[in-house]
Amino acid sequence: MLPPPALFELPSPFITEPGRVLLLEPPEADADTLSAALRDERYARPFVIDDGEHRSLYFSLRLIQSAMRIRTPNALALRYTQMMMLFVLFIPRPRRMALIGLGGGSIVKACRQHLPGTALTVIELDPDVIAFRDAFMLPPDDARLSIRQGDGAAWLETAAPGIDVLLVDAFNGAGLAPSLADARFLDDTAARLARRGMLVINLAGDIGQYAGLISAALSAFDDRVIVLPIRDDGNHLLFAFNDPAFRPDWRRLQQQAHAAQARYGLDFPAFAEALAHAARLRLAQREAAARR
Repeated sequence: MLPPPALFELPSPFITEPGRVLLLEPPEADADTLSAALRDERYARPFVIDDGEHRSLYFSLRLIQSAMRIRTPNALALRYTQMMMLFVLFIPRPRRMALIGLGGGSIVKACRQHLPGTALTVIELDPDVIAFRDAFMLPPDDARLSIRQGDGAAWLETAAPGIDVLLVDAFNGAGLAPSLADARFLDDTAARLARRGMLVINLAGDIGQYAGLISAALSAFDDRVIVLPIRDDGNHLLFAFNDPAFRPDWRRLQQQAHAAQARYGLDFPAFAEALAHAARLRLAQREAAARR
């Protein structure tokens, strides 16, 4: 295995984000040139800002990709990543999980810590993102974890069926990859998931731009879709359920949420209540219909 790349460090050129910037650049690179490119948003690679307490991954300063508390590297620092973990209320012990989009690996680390019987496969398109895995204290690959460079939609086409949970959080500077937002990807997902499997997609930005994706999910999963707004982050999460008999017992799930809160240290009771509220409001169906 090749040693991890040495990171180029320079003082943060951003007034609103003090600290140091970590870059995948050779040691002979010119710091002034790189600082100017970062300030002007001409820098074309991902970068990390470390303020001594948090380490955050960016493609552009306007949109944070991932964040890690340095003292507690396995904790989920962003609200939407915490709420993506709602799948454990429906599938407490998944055998196989797949994640499309690595980012700083916060969800990977949380799943690896709390789900010791789960095999995790991660697909990340950008090799530069994977190159930051040591900066975010990601463990090496082993029998339970495999991080691969490649296109997530292409990987899914040939993946073995029986995936219990598929999480999608795959953004770059231009947004969600088009190959992950079309009907073919949603149909492939339904075919590769286990009978009671789940899909969770992070939708960042204006929900209106995802109307086509939501409609495709409603079709692929026969209306078993919940769209949950994340007020703190400005995100929405899409939950799709493969089980044809999916009929959530929200009272029982609320009881499970209290047990999960003790195990994971996350506010699952509030998360479950928000998910139940979104299901009752049928936000997915309303959003898809409003954009037709």
